[in-house]
Amino acid sequence: MERVPMTKDGYNKLKGELERLLKVERPANVKAIEEARAHGDLSENAEYHAAKEKQSFIEGRINELQDKIAKAQVIDPASINQSKIAFGASIKVYDLETDEELEYMLVGPDEADVKKGRISITSPVGKALIGKEVGDSVTVRAPARTMEFEILEIAFE
Repeated sequence: MERVPMTKDGYNKLKGELERLLKVERPANVKAIEEARAHGDLSENAEYHAAKEKQSFIEGRINELQDKIAKAQVIDPASINQSKIAFGASIKVYDLETDEELEYMLVGPDEADVKKGRISITSPVGKALIGKEVGDSVTVRAPARTMEFEILEIAFE
């Protein structure tokens, strides 16, 4: 089984969502299906069909979360050599083209959220940053453009 790197925070969010689906959403959906069945003819019962569709979504998401949790490899940044950029690092870079400072955190693919500055270690930027040190220059060939960064800071939380 292929392991997927993940922060403890990301792992806990997946576990929390799974628990909510199992203990809150699924039982509420079962109740909604029972109530819709009580209304009679199922072939023309919109409430029943909507509840069954939601049930399908919930079960699919539960299976997806269970799979992600099973494959998760929770990595503690404290156990990593912190002199170079690695999984879990918060990085401050200077974009030489746009003349601005950017901050990123390298996380697993399931935790990535570019709007929050959380980029996947499997993304073009993430791959280019891995193993670099403060003061290094990095060229990133991304689909949108080629970027030039200078690494200013590396921190592990």
